[in-house]
Amino acid sequence: MTTASAPTAPATTASTASRSAGRRYRQALWLLTVRDLRVRYSTSALGYLWSILDPLVMSAIYWFVFTQVFHRGSVGEEPYIVFLLSALLPWMWFTGAVSDSTRAFTKEAKLIRSTTIPRSIWVARVNASKGIEFLLSLPVLAVFAIATGAHLHWELALYPLAIVLQGALVYGLGLIVAPLVVFFRDLERAVKLVLRFLFYASPIIYGTQALPDRLHDIAALNPLSGIFGIYRSAFFPGQLDWREVGVSVLVTAVVLGVGLVVFRRSEHRVLKEL
Repeated sequence: MTTASAPTAPATTASTASRSAGRRYRQALWLLTVRDLRVRYSTSALGYLWSILDPLVMSAIYWFVFTQVFHRGSVGEEPYIVFLLSALLPWMWFTGAVSDSTRAFTKEAKLIRSTTIPRSIWVARVNASKGIEFLLSLPVLAVFAIATGAHLHWELALYPLAIVLQGALVYGLGLIVAPLVVFFRDLERAVKLVLRFLFYASPIIYGTQALPDRLHDIAALNPLSGIFGIYRSAFFPGQLDWREVGVSVLVTAVVLGVGLVVFRRSEHRVLKEL
């Protein structure tokens, strides 16, 4: 007696189609990201250097203010320039990607309407291009760490965790603000104001350990606290707080989930509005 087996061809075809679609998405994302980087620096004499000059100048200003003008006290750790850069460089990725996401659809409206690739790719390419700029800026951090004699610790191995967390957080926020700006144009300016506030509300020029106890729990709710703590722990292990990292993971998951829901529900309306 023979037993008939269920046909597997449709399942295999669906799996192959899914892999093919994923491959096309990654290829399109890479092409758009490279295009974005080339356009950004094609008319600039300094090119890539501009991506590191901004955080370097900001770090120099804060280093001078808090070490030469005012007594820094327990705001950060020595060498302070490494302490600054280890959070300021990822901050440039965060603020640049979120800010550019507000124009992800409005800036490329004609191209978005005329293509059939998933519209989420326009948010992903902003995140990817800023993330690549961040990775290319890490040698600058290494140079200052060597020059100032900063000690490297095993927590450097946690950098991939911080990068994945930050990439997911930025992508989730981009999926929220990109479509909403199409309907509420004033949101673009509001995002800039929020980012300006968030700069001082995030542990960039200070560490969360320097905050009073009553503010430490509030600061832990900021997902950037745990992420920046991971980056800093490569040179300053005391800056790593696993409770903050856990909160960052939870908040990032919520933001990403909300972003996916908002984007899916608004995508068709966005195309009509564009």
